[in-house]
Amino acid sequence: MANSSDQRLQDLARLRRVRDRIDREYRQPLDVEALARGAHISAGHLSRQFKAAYGESPYSYLMTRRIERAMALLQRGDLGVTEVCFEVGCSSLGTFSTRFSELVGMSPSEYRKRALDLAGVPSCLVKAATRPVRNREAAPARRA
Repeated sequence: MANSSDQRLQDLARLRRVRDRIDREYRQPLDVEALARGAHISAGHLSRQFKAAYGESPYSYLMTRRIERAMALLQRGDLGVTEVCFEVGCSSLGTFSTRFSELVGMSPSEYRKRALDLAGVPSCLVKAATRPVRNREAAPARRA
């Protein structure tokens, strides 16, 4: 019989595989049920363990990955917001825009405009200034 330390390591390895799957397949129609089936555990157990290990739910982690990829696509400037939404695996423009605004602090359209305005600025500075906020919502923008 495995001791609790061995079991904990096995659980963490399983969670890492789930996280890696999200990183690889973020464009696919993933949901917590499908991720749990792949890990051979219940959806509730996966959600609780994932949040305990990584500080956010599997769904939140998936949406953060999608938003990070969307930011890169919007910075390129050759796709519109709707095209980017579907390209990163979101099926609802409203959900995409809401989550994008929560994480980034501005709408996807505004982000795209600002990214295009920053053309020529070193990418490391743009990345640092526009990185999504993890595990909390962005501070509301101040109004003049």
